[in-house]
Amino acid sequence: KDVLAQENGHHQVSKPAEDEEASPVSVACSPEKRRRIVRVWCDGCYDMVHYGHSNQLRQAKAMGDYLIVGVHTDEEISKHKGPPVFTQAERYKMVRAIKWVDEIVEGAPYVTTLETLDKYICDFCVHGDDITLTVDGKDTYEEVKKSGRYRECKRTQGVSTTDLVGRMLLMTKAHHSNTGSSDYQQHTDNFGRGPKGHSPWTGVSQFLQTSQKIIQFASGKEPQPGDTIIYVAGAFDLFHIGHVDFLEAVYKLSDKPYVIVGLHFDQEVNRYKGKNYPIMNVHERTLSVLACRYVSEVVIGAPYTVSKDLLDHFKVDLVCHGKTEVFPDRDGSDPYAVPRRKGILRIVDSGNSLTTDDIVQRIIKNRLLFEARNQKKEAKEMAVIQAMKRREEEKSKERAQAVL
Repeated sequence: KDVLAQENGHHQVSKPAEDEEASPVSVACSPEKRRRIVRVWCDGCYDMVHYGHSNQLRQAKAMGDYLIVGVHTDEEISKHKGPPVFTQAERYKMVRAIKWVDEIVEGAPYVTTLETLDKYICDFCVHGDDITLTVDGKDTYEEVKKSGRYRECKRTQGVSTTDLVGRMLLMTKAHHSNTGSSDYQQHTDNFGRGPKGHSPWTGVSQFLQTSQKIIQFASGKEPQPGDTIIYVAGAFDLFHIGHVDFLEAVYKLSDKPYVIVGLHFDQEVNRYKGKNYPIMNVHERTLSVLACRYVSEVVIGAPYTVSKDLLDHFKVDLVCHGKTEVFPDRDGSDPYAVPRRKGILRIVDSGNSLTTDDIVQRIIKNRLLFEARNQKKEAKEMAVIQAMKRREEEKSKERAQAVL
């Protein structure tokens, strides 16, 4: 298995922040009482990895010391949910790049069992407060829940694969600033809806950025003497494996890299990308990039042109850009003219030419399959919700009769 070192000076959280979602294990895992390393298991498809996935893994890591993440194969996902957007090789690499992950298990079983937890010497598994079902509608965590080796973390509001796919298909810009447009509202009302209403786990909600969330994702580390400060800039929209390969290549340019990513505001990205780009707004893109183990710092709303003031402010040693096209600034000037003149511009070839456009095309090409997948998923979830509701009503009747 791939055991990941503590890279890039990112501290690994051993206990939750004050506002962290409560869990019975949080107290038990305090440094004062801990006698051994607590190993935590997470698993999932991790298709179209976004900051919601990263936040789940961040919370899981905070419940223990060592986080192992199992990632399902394409075959297993297709059987239980429908075709994934990314291949298993791409998904394995994306999860490895999340800074809270210590080890991944390729081809993990879709149903989480005690046998799996024991095989990887894990104390318990962690999942979000939604539900994951097999092809026949059974809870994939039923066995570990009954054994008491299951913990829950809070699902990240405002993001889901369903929502992101919907933004690509609708081609609206409402998500850049708010969700007030009628087109976007129709998406939140209809996309992926099953025949019997909305599931709270598949539905769409609005993301609200907070300073605390940024603090939780940020490394909190400043450059140290001897670090090579490397600056890269771009949209980093729908943060994907092409971005990861580029940032990894940049990271490897130095023995002691400190990588700063400049993120352009939504309006700037839309100016040079057009259509309804970016698919993710700048707040969402910030968390996605901060979750990457190769990134030390993010500049939110970085200027499009890399100026002398910017280079001096961050004491930049090296500016890197991929082999993708560089669009001119609004006045037609070269945005990399200053670092080019200073001789600190490096064109980095990561060997991966995947772009955000390519991902959007994958979605559009398989639109009907993905819509059917979401409707099937939500229908199964609604069936479970109805069953839970019926059981609760039966229990209430039994309690009322017992009182009589």
